[in-house]
Amino acid sequence: CGSHWRAARRRFILSLMTTTLLLFAAAAAAQPADPPRPPNVVVVFTDDQGYGDLGCYGAKGFATPHIDRLAKEGVRFTDFYVSQPVCSASRTSLLTGCYANRLGIHGALGPNARVGIAAAETTLAEVCQSKGYATCAVGKWHLGHHPMFLPTRHGFDQYLGLPYSNDMWPFHPEAKAGTYPPLPLFDGERVLNANVTAADQAHLTRQYTERAVRFVRENRERPFFLYLAHSMPHVPLFAGERFRGSSAQGAYGDVIQEIDWSVGEVLKALDELKLADNTLVIFSCDNGPWLSYGNHAGTAGPLREGKGTVWEGGVRVPFLARWPGRIPAGSVCREPAMTIDVLPTVARAIGAERPRLKIDGRDITPLLRGEAGAKSPHEALYFYYGTNELQAVRSGSWKLYLPHTYRTMQGQPPGRDGTPGRYRQVRMAAPELYDLAADIGEARNVFADQPDVVRRLMAHVEAARADLGDALTKRTGTGVREPGRMPKD
Repeated sequence: CGSHWRAARRRFILSLMTTTLLLFAAAAAAQPADPPRPPNVVVVFTDDQGYGDLGCYGAKGFATPHIDRLAKEGVRFTDFYVSQPVCSASRTSLLTGCYANRLGIHGALGPNARVGIAAAETTLAEVCQSKGYATCAVGKWHLGHHPMFLPTRHGFDQYLGLPYSNDMWPFHPEAKAGTYPPLPLFDGERVLNANVTAADQAHLTRQYTERAVRFVRENRERPFFLYLAHSMPHVPLFAGERFRGSSAQGAYGDVIQEIDWSVGEVLKALDELKLADNTLVIFSCDNGPWLSYGNHAGTAGPLREGKGTVWEGGVRVPFLARWPGRIPAGSVCREPAMTIDVLPTVARAIGAERPRLKIDGRDITPLLRGEAGAKSPHEALYFYYGTNELQAVRSGSWKLYLPHTYRTMQGQPPGRDGTPGRYRQVRMAAPELYDLAADIGEARNVFADQPDVVRRLMAHVEAARADLGDALTKRTGTGVREPGRMPKD
């Protein structure tokens, strides 16, 4: 009788335990799951790197295995553009999603500039901050060097880098004595080094990389946005001791290989911290190669001309994006897109609102994901240069050039070892039209053969002139906003 009672008690206890476990399981299942952590975002942006200066775009003479890894594990764009072929204007478009001339930013802002990005504009960093992201800018800024224009005033928690190009210093080979003040290196809003020397520049890529990796490690428990804008391969070229003489293409190749190492260090940190699968990594550059520097310049590959022109070699740039599980590995996109599209695309990815003021960029998520039938969201892309000169427009595979003056090194002796050659100025007297699908090198002007295409593209030109203006036709745009300005003394 006692044994039966003990057995019954055991069955009752087991039953009670089972029921309790089931109730706990049901209660846990009823609780809402933690929302997935939004993706980290890393944007690597180089300076004056040509379309043909990566292995995955056909480079010879140096190796870029880490950057090429992004193409193998993500998407490579063949027809990706910057809005202007020059430093400040190009970076403005990347960080605001706007044509730079809409914001009153033109050319390359120097140490004497008293304008910069306006406080009313919303940067990519501020979009990320609105969703609780940690943000960091490392490298070249070039959207204004006065305190009101610095990255820390425009959405970045941290900043380490140069306020403008690394050749804007007293040792510029083309500048008259006294043209440029000493070149400063900033840490936040504090000048870390008031007089950057050649020896200091040789450490820049490593220094930037160390800060970038440190930021990733410090913020592994929260979403983050890292903007790594290398000063190189803008001249003057400087590589760290480990990379000097490492390539078959001299100083330029050495610098590219050190940048590739830098990208590898960031990717390694993401891998070690198990963050790679939830990180969107983007690699691109600000414009084409500075061809007057000869063996210290890169190459635009099959494209015509380079930096400082709106020919394809000046404005078409490498663009790679990796986000495992979201972007198909090894994919290629041949649809036209532009740096203005990065901000709205990231905003969608992280669930953030678009800026309050009008922007020009469009969400290119379908292109990144390789969705069937995905097309460029732009009916036309516009290319301004100088002080608001509308010089070209692309729609589909067609690119129409409007009469303007441009520079070329064709027929000119190239520069060498850091000293530039002299450009020749060319006046384009009449419009020219090229079919980029059939003529990537823009060698055959088909303007006379395609009157219907010309009429369609001219309609886009007129729309741009009405909105953004055009100095070549003395038009003032209704959609242009003022840049930030320093108060008068």
